[in-house]
Amino acid sequence: MALTESNMLPLGTKAPDFTLPDTISGKMVDLKSIQSNFATVVMFLCNHCPYVIHVNRALVLLANEYIGRGVSFVAISSNDVENYPDDSPSKMTIHAKVHGYPFPYLYDETQEVAKSYDAACTPDFYVFDKDLKLAYRGQLDGSRPNSGIPVTGEDLRAALDAVLVNRPVASVQRPSAGCNIKWKK
Repeated sequence: MALTESNMLPLGTKAPDFTLPDTISGKMVDLKSIQSNFATVVMFLCNHCPYVIHVNRALVLLANEYIGRGVSFVAISSNDVENYPDDSPSKMTIHAKVHGYPFPYLYDETQEVAKSYDAACTPDFYVFDKDLKLAYRGQLDGSRPNSGIPVTGEDLRAALDAVLVNRPVASVQRPSAGCNIKWKK
C-alpha cells in the first residue's frame, strides 16, 4: 500500500455527476438525489485501507452531527475488486452496517467517477457548496495511523462550518493521505 496524497481538484470545480449503486440500500443513487441545499460531501473510501479504518469512527460521528445541520454525505469505493476482494460490494454492505455509516456507500465499478473527481487515495474528501461548486478538498485532519495525533475532523469541520455560513473556506487546504485507489490494469 503506497502512501498517496490527494490530487487537489481545483477549487470552484462543479461536482461531476454520477449514478452508482448503493451497497446499503441496493438502489441507484445520483448526485442530484443527495445534493444538499447547504453542503454536499463526497468521500472516496474503501473497506481495507488502514487510513480509512483509522478515521471511520470519527467520520461517522462527524457525518451524524453535520447531517443534522443539513449537510449531505456520500461515500464511494472505486477499488478494483478483482485484485482487492475485501472491497467487493457485498463486503461494502457489511462494512457500512458494522460501522454505522449514515450515508450511502456507492460502488464505482468502472472507476469513471473516481477519475472524474481526480480522486487518488482513500480517504479523499470533497466539500461542495449549495451550487455544487468545490469549496474544499483534502484531509479530514492531521491524524494518521500511529501518529499519536487524535482524530478530530478539524479540517473538514472548519470547511463545513465556513460553507454553512457562506464564508470562504481557508485557502490553505492540506491534501488527504492514504492508500492509493486500486486502479484496474
